[in-house]
Amino acid sequence: MEINLNYEKNKTIRYIILFIVLLVVFIWANNTSLFLRNNEVNPKLLAHRGLAQTFDLDNVEWDTNTAEIIHKPEHEYLENTIESMKAAFSHDADIVELDIKLTKDNKLAVFHDYLLEYRTDGKGEIADFTMKELKKLDVGYGYTADGGKTYPFRGKGIGMMPSIDEVFKAFPDKELLIHVKANDEEIGKVLWNYLKVMNKERLSQITIYGDDIPIEYLKNQNKDIRAMSKKSLKQALISYELLGWTGYIPESLKNTYVGLPVKYAKFLWGWPNKFGDRMESVNTKVVIVEGNGKWSEGFDNKDSLKNIPKNYSGYIWTNRIDKISPIIKDHK
Repeated sequence: MEINLNYEKNKTIRYIILFIVLLVVFIWANNTSLFLRNNEVNPKLLAHRGLAQTFDLDNVEWDTNTAEIIHKPEHEYLENTIESMKAAFSHDADIVELDIKLTKDNKLAVFHDYLLEYRTDGKGEIADFTMKELKKLDVGYGYTADGGKTYPFRGKGIGMMPSIDEVFKAFPDKELLIHVKANDEEIGKVLWNYLKVMNKERLSQITIYGDDIPIEYLKNQNKDIRAMSKKSLKQALISYELLGWTGYIPESLKNTYVGLPVKYAKFLWGWPNKFGDRMESVNTKVVIVEGNGKWSEGFDNKDSLKNIPKNYSGYIWTNRIDKISPIIKDHK
């Protein structure tokens, strides 16, 4: 009797071990990118705020005026202007990121900072002025690379703060990533007025991210709009980490935008290429950034490109499209 019990016990243990082995093999096979994309591919390029002046991210806090700490200028372009976006696309950017804020007269101005005086010769916030008034400002006024001894862009940025209308008109068939810089429903409503008249093809070229309230409003108007907030991304990734090993894609990861530091992205099931294929199948864009994700650190030099997974075909975030694009193109 004791022999039979030991036999049954050992048999059960063997079945458990076999089940665990088969489960591990299934998870590996279902999530490995080893057998995908044997042909070399290159990442797509996302130009942050077009082609902009850069600065040392080690010296940045949440309230830092980055226009006062720029590197010595290597080009003439200023962030979030039509000219900087044109330059980015001319350097083969696949998508350009821009920031929007709501004006006093319910227009959408393309501008990043909390206060106008950080970069311009104005004072106050975007919401304090009409779009017509904002057009009188010099968006290059506050830039300095030498502690205020010289201001190389003063007088060169007058009238260059664009409205979202101008961006859509200037780039009618280009991909855009729009950062909604306010956590209220009104800015979502104003942006929706533009999106709702777009045809399906044009709308597919627009991606939106930002605070929870406006993003939730936009998704409620059209669930197929590609949009993401921190809250929605967190919920989506938690769901994916729980179930993604099976190949299941949560609804919250469909029609959205996944922006992650490359060092954290590696923990996603199927990273990099199987995950990328899954996201592409549900109309979701994947963008990786450098650093820890706290600031807008991009792949801005040749050394940083070493951190990109081999044959990764999603988007990479860069602040120097002019430097990175030639390297990527030479690799083709």
